[in-house]
Amino acid sequence: MPWWSWRPGTSGDSESEGGGEVALQSGIRVGVPTQREPERAPKPSADLSAIDEPDQVAPVDLTRIGKGLDLLDIRFLADGGGSLLAMWERHAVLVTLEGPDDEILVMRARPHATVPPDWADRAYRVVNEWNHTRRFCKAYIGDPTERGQLPIYAELQIPLASGAHDALLVEMLDCGAAVATSFVDWLHDEGALL
Repeated sequence: MPWWSWRPGTSGDSESEGGGEVALQSGIRVGVPTQREPERAPKPSADLSAIDEPDQVAPVDLTRIGKGLDLLDIRFLADGGGSLLAMWERHAVLVTLEGPDDEILVMRARPHATVPPDWADRAYRVVNEWNHTRRFCKAYIGDPTERGQLPIYAELQIPLASGAHDALLVEMLDCGAAVATSFVDWLHDEGALL
């Protein structure tokens, strides 16, 4: 007789017609909790009414990413290698598609300021603190520059092989840009690294 029942109302030896997963331990039923209903967050500041067919799921490419950045009023430069670069006062964000089929949306932020090599231990502690306490944009210390300084990065990678509709793509770009700005501001203020 199994000690773990996956059906409600059973003790492990009989089948029940009910659905869902319920564990039976010591006479206490522990079921899957009901799904929380999130409060509706305000829509991104972009005017999503300008998007044609927002429910249409399509492959993500640099043209769609560029249109999304335009909707968010994020100005960017395009290099010839398939990347878009947006710059702010304290940092830059590279937006590109990576992976064998260009199916991974990557937003990589880098503060303009770098860290001297003798601050490496402190930099690793600060980056680990960010990664431990934050959900988005995982931070890391890059390889030393030509001058021996350590660059700091924050990166968001989203696999989009199945595609995405325009509103979701704009929301992801908005989230990546906002968290990148928060990361750099945090490094200058609470992180006390830059």
